[in-house]
Amino acid sequence: MEKFEQIFKYVNDYAEKVVEAEGLDYLEALLQALEDTLDGKFEWQVAEATKEDMRKAIQIAILKGMRKSAQPNHQMTPDTLGLLVAHFVEQCFEDQLKQGPISVVDPALGTGNLLFTVMNALQGNVQASGVEVDDLLIRLAAATGDLIEQPVTLFRQDALEKLLVDPVDAVVCDLPVGYYPNEEVAIDYELCATEGMSYAHHLFIEQSMNYTKEGGFAFFLVPANLFESEQSKQLHKFIKGNAWIQAVIQLPENLFTSRAHEKSILILQKQSSTLKAPREVLLAKVPNMSNREALAMFFEKVSMWREGNDQQR
Repeated sequence: MEKFEQIFKYVNDYAEKVVEAEGLDYLEALLQALEDTLDGKFEWQVAEATKEDMRKAIQIAILKGMRKSAQPNHQMTPDTLGLLVAHFVEQCFEDQLKQGPISVVDPALGTGNLLFTVMNALQGNVQASGVEVDDLLIRLAAATGDLIEQPVTLFRQDALEKLLVDPVDAVVCDLPVGYYPNEEVAIDYELCATEGMSYAHHLFIEQSMNYTKEGGFAFFLVPANLFESEQSKQLHKFIKGNAWIQAVIQLPENLFTSRAHEKSILILQKQSSTLKAPREVLLAKVPNMSNREALAMFFEKVSMWREGNDQQR
């Protein structure tokens, strides 16, 4: 067995015992298993397990719990997408990372899998914070962060209300898709719908720009049809006035269960008077992830794009 599989077995067996003994649902029992580990009441012993081994094991256990849960907000960003986002973060901050950590926030944290994937990939060279309104999800994120020893500051609140986060170098976010129910909050946004309810994913883009430093980047997982909706004209206008589109990356169809769930990666840079707009917007499609040769060529194309697109201050 792989090390992460061994860890998963320990955690899963313990969580299943808690389900049986206390009648909790699996995700609550898993949270108890993680918190009991942190309190020293339960431990797993897997020699030389890495932070990635631990993150993967916890991720698999959380996925198992989410499949049993009927809650639509209980979803997780898959590793494949997290690693792609991490690669783009690394590319865009290559020079800055040599000088020290960058500040990153995920305003739709969930269980933290996207943020922790990026943090592990950047080997902890990140000052991270996350915002999540769901109590169970944020507690799972907190326990995971402690267990993999990735320090993160967490805020339990509606991320579209005023945040306590300082402006950051980078936002990473798997955008919550759908309508936003709180019209009193939405009314303060430029992207508030002129008729009917506003799109939460549009408001999250605007809020992310509010908390990004000038010249900083936002890395979004967005619906593949983001620019085709009835509110897309408003979104285009907002982006044009506040950010530069750096890249739109189409993801392989086979990563998604249906066409309606397909996503792309959208990379925005907040406009700055000391920087120039990109010479070229990267428009690309990620090849099938099992085709190593095509994938290597794709990453080479990304590197060439970044080198040709370096901005002069």
